[in-house]
Amino acid sequence: MGIFQTLQEWLESGVDAGGAFLDRMTSAISGLTDPTARRQAAFSIAMIALSAKMAKADGIVTLDEIHAFRDLFEIPQAEQTNVARLFDLAKRDTAGFEAYAARIARLYENDLQTLEDIMDGLFHIAKADGVLHEGERAFLLQVAQIFGFTDTAYEAIELRHVDRGDADPYRILGVSPDMDMEEIKRNFRKKVSEFHPDRMIARGVPPEFIAIANDRMAAINQAWEQITRMHKL
Repeated sequence: MGIFQTLQEWLESGVDAGGAFLDRMTSAISGLTDPTARRQAAFSIAMIALSAKMAKADGIVTLDEIHAFRDLFEIPQAEQTNVARLFDLAKRDTAGFEAYAARIARLYENDLQTLEDIMDGLFHIAKADGVLHEGERAFLLQVAQIFGFTDTAYEAIELRHVDRGDADPYRILGVSPDMDMEEIKRNFRKKVSEFHPDRMIARGVPPEFIAIANDRMAAINQAWEQITRMHKL
């Protein structure tokens, strides 16, 4: 992954906690000339930084959540110290998580698909200990709003990860029961296309993340199957 190859140089350049860290994070990404490396770096830093901010907002970091974070990235042994330092710098940075989310939203302007990938990654980490804590939920909701997701879109993401006992398949797909079945089908096929592994990798999502995306696809397929069964009754 391109970002881990440049972390050592970046961290040794004097970056420290404080307002400058957010600017350095963005400039480090912009300085990469390879478009693929730039996309991968942006995604990796977004996940590391927002995971750190979520840990700070919630005040709890469990071992399960640490393992869940490592599910998302194959971090070379030699780079683990650098990644830990980046996580700690983001956590200690005086800039609030809102500033981080806003900067990441600008990096991915008009690219809600990648922002949804990031939201899925954050949910994967947050729910790893079996509980979505209130602080985590408030954090995720506010990040989603900064990213530009509507309440309906956020609810569809959350319902894929959290069983609230009222999992409405229409809400999971982000559609309404009043919609024509053909329109619902088009929405379902669009999501399947967006979440295809090849398209996700092209967006800079690391290969390890694709396994996490299988849960997302399972929830979407299950919702579609429920809706088709209801329409046959």
